[in-house]
Amino acid sequence: MKNKKIAVVMGGPSSEREVSLNTGRAILTALREKGYTAVGVDLDPPNFIEQLKQEQIDVVFNAIHGLYGEDGLMQGTLEMLGIPYTGSGVLASAMAMDKAITKRLFMSAGIPTPQSRLYSKQDTDLALVAEDILTTFGVPVVVKAAAQGSSIGVIIVEKAGDIGSAVREAFNYSGYIVVEEFIRGQELTVSILGTDQPEALPIIEIVPQSGRYDYRSKYTKGATEYIVPARLETQVADHVQRIALAAYKLLGCRGIGRVDVMLGNDNQPYVLEINTIPGMTATSLVPKAAAAVGIGFDELCERILLMVAE
Repeated sequence: MKNKKIAVVMGGPSSEREVSLNTGRAILTALREKGYTAVGVDLDPPNFIEQLKQEQIDVVFNAIHGLYGEDGLMQGTLEMLGIPYTGSGVLASAMAMDKAITKRLFMSAGIPTPQSRLYSKQDTDLALVAEDILTTFGVPVVVKAAAQGSSIGVIIVEKAGDIGSAVREAFNYSGYIVVEEFIRGQELTVSILGTDQPEALPIIEIVPQSGRYDYRSKYTKGATEYIVPARLETQVADHVQRIALAAYKLLGCRGIGRVDVMLGNDNQPYVLEINTIPGMTATSLVPKAAAAVGIGFDELCERILLMVAE
């Protein structure tokens, strides 16, 4: 791999652009420290193929969060060009990015996930949508844009009168939304490495000072406490990791992924979603989980890169 030219593709036009730039720059530095010939490419979708040709790229390290990089579009382009890339393929990426699709897959496969309902932007009477949400779920309730990451477009509604505004906000990011029951308990995340024989890294327990793991809590240093390994009994931790691995395998993910889980007060885990391009910044979770088993950041990036050849 060290005789190949690697593009760390980052940035792009999505709402997660700044996070992606931070991820990409960190990966770029790590790969260069490991002796790889790597260049940074700020994704310009109409000119992406030309960007790769100009740099004579052999391999792509995908550091794009959200639109184009995490939804299967870049993966499809690279497949047609015959350029290997890190992370999950076209179908797994597209399914994982769409929370409504992953919900249906989890339920059909018996993977526990919070009860939910899908609403389309075409359901133009927001008052009726809000009334249906209140009748079905009550409050608190979680309203999510179906195809966003980094907690963008995710609102935890605690007052009945706020449901309508939450629905409107979520629709600003997506043509349809997922509304799901609110699970009280511990917020956990399970990082997974590998393709044919993926392995779960130590579970991280997420404890935001604000009580809500939103965009600010994710990307502001000191706003959230991360406990690694999570404060769980061994039997419970093993169960959470097994379910996370089952979800990862169900979608056909490869290379790297992060499965977000709520552990109810009854110790029942509920899978929320899978991130196929997890963050790799100073406050990101996958590097924290890897560090807990002695894998440094540079080595982690190298491992993800070398999985392309597996």
